Amino acid sequence: MTTLKESVVFVTGANGGLGREFVRQALERGASKVYASARTPRDWGDERAVPLRLDVTDAAAVRQAAAAASDATVVINNAGAWDGQSVLADDLSRARSLFEVNFWGPLEVANAFAPVLAGRGGALVNVLSVLSWWGAMDAYSATKAALWSATNTQRVAHLARGIQVMALHLGYTDTPMTANIEAEKNDPADVVAAAYDGLEAGAHEVLADDVSRRVRAALSGPLAQIYPQLG
Repeated sequence: MTTLKESVVFVTGANGGLGREFVRQALERGASKVYASARTPRDWGDERAVPLRLDVTDAAAVRQAAAAASDATVVINNAGAWDGQSVLADDLSRARSLFEVNFWGPLEVANAFAPVLAGRGGALVNVLSVLSWWGAMDAYSATKAALWSATNTQRVAHLARGIQVMALHLGYTDTPMTANIEAEKNDPADVVAAAYDGLEAGAHEVLADDVSRRVRAALSGPLAQIYPQLG
């Protein structure tokens, strides 16, 4: 079980809609320091928030970040991209690039910080999606499905090292990434609050909204429950 009071939190993609909330609410819950990493760091107006430049697709930069934040106790793997690429495209180069950000990048972060977290009984949170289980968004869904599988591996493998590994699943949320999508959206503040509540309760998985809970429950049923066109 992890507590955020007096913790040291490392957040990737800190400038995004969810990222900002992960930083803000960690400080609100009493974190002593938050490393707010992003490709273009910003000033947070709080001496406890430490801006850090990081591109998660740069393995050397990830290792440098882990060395700089060697006091971290909680790592939030939040950085991600969404660009409408398809696994059916003749040219898969852009889909491969999406995997670099959404899959390989988070693995680099998790592996670089594992020794840091193991020494403190820390926690790793992977921000996934309801699309981990639902292929509605093509290549993006594939990246999240891959990270979900890797998260399950991490969770069991790191158990003996005392690292809590938690997956966060959510549906459409009101962030810059979903600005062009016409749909009902979660408030990022509610999603992050659910994530931190789950983390402090020792959860392995947090389903932040009704759509995530419905799709998760449907996985054991016929495929047509998730893909009605198959019926």
